[in-house]
Amino acid sequence: MKRTHLSLYYLAGYLLPAGLALVFVPDVALDLLFSNSEGAYGDVFPRLTGGVLIALGLLIVQIIRHRLDVMYPVTLVARLVLIAVFVTLFVRSEDPFFVALIVVVGFGVVLTGVSYYLDRRSTPAA
Repeated sequence: MKRTHLSLYYLAGYLLPAGLALVFVPDVALDLLFSNSEGAYGDVFPRLTGGVLIALGLLIVQIIRHRLDVMYPVTLVARLVLIAVFVTLFVRSEDPFFVALIVVVGFGVVLTGVSYYLDRRSTPAA
């Protein structure tokens, strides 16, 4: 599961910085993600979201650190659920912020999904 393990660095690599940015400079973070809501999110919910991203990032770091292969598929399923939510929110709001999230998270799903498939294919059956 070496490829899948390495693909999770991408996930941790955006969760932690994005979480920190949302906690400490939410307006900048939302601007970087192309949000057109101009303050509609307020200041509290982006910071709350940032805290959640930091917590998730720490969990992913532990999955990487301990090489918890059994958790790799769960990271895929969780991100697919998030993408479905982002698509729904984009349809409702037409905010390009959600398209940016779909691209960032979707790239990680493809990266981990392909890695997982290749790792599983190359691993001999037990």
